Amino acid sequence: MAPSRARAPKADAYLKSEEAIALARAALAEITQAGDVGEFQGLEMEEERVGTLSFNCTLPGYVGWRWAVTVARIPRGRRVTVSETELLPGKGALLAPTWIPWAERLRPGDLGPGDVLPHIVDDERLEPGYEATGKNADKLAIWELGLGRPRVLSPEGRDAAAKRWYNGSHGPTDPEAVKAAAKCSTCGFLTPLAGSLRRVFGVCTNEWSARDGQVVSYDHGCGAHSETDVAHVATAWPESRAMVDDSTLVPLDLGQGEAAEASEADEAPAGKGAKAGKAGKAAKGGRVAKKAEG
Repeated sequence: MAPSRARAPKADAYLKSEEAIALARAALAEITQAGDVGEFQGLEMEEERVGTLSFNCTLPGYVGWRWAVTVARIPRGRRVTVSETELLPGKGALLAPTWIPWAERLRPGDLGPGDVLPHIVDDERLEPGYEATGKNADKLAIWELGLGRPRVLSPEGRDAAAKRWYNGSHGPTDPEAVKAAAKCSTCGFLTPLAGSLRRVFGVCTNEWSARDGQVVSYDHGCGAHSETDVAHVATAWPESRAMVDDSTLVPLDLGQGEAAEASEADEAPAGKGAKAGKAGKAAKGGRVAKKAEG
């Protein structure tokens, strides 16, 4: 026997009457201004003797929205009553973006000082430490190292990190790596990682490199490679002239002889110095006298 289909409720003339529309407008006047309610759009039946009257919304910024007033009447009754009023979006209405919890909105790089991420119980990137045992160096139990970590990196988490590093700025496709003359695999400043990541990645320890202290792939590269050098070219400065030969220069006496004589006179004994001073004055006076006579 085929299942019976639910019948659509029949249109109710009492719910769409002028009295019902006026009653709906009066109900909307209690929650908004009369000018915010536009033209009547029609009746949508919810079930028997229950329907929703819709009115155009004229509020600024609410394009495509409608006022909805749910009305009803009792069986065999003609009086319509209001059940609820609300503002609903229609087709093409401007809506706010779907709300997403803040923990899911966070992206790498959003955390700042003092921010804390929520605990993820079922994080596929991690697995219990006591189960992570085996030959792989990445799978160490808590008791082996005594770190006390309840969870360690899972294979999924390790692979995700490797892909993120290799395809990002730490891998061979970075513009700096593309222009590099040599790869990190031949650089003396590269320190390989431990575990299975050691086969592809290491840590840069060159303070002159932009990747100092960061993970880089072996086929990454930069201009601070330990074994590269720049081409030595001739200087652009003009050639220096030959030095001046000072062997033929004649030194000039700038009064140093008189200064030396004065110094010797000061060092001589008092008696001799006085006599020498008088004799000098007399000699100088004699020369002046001779010039006067001449």
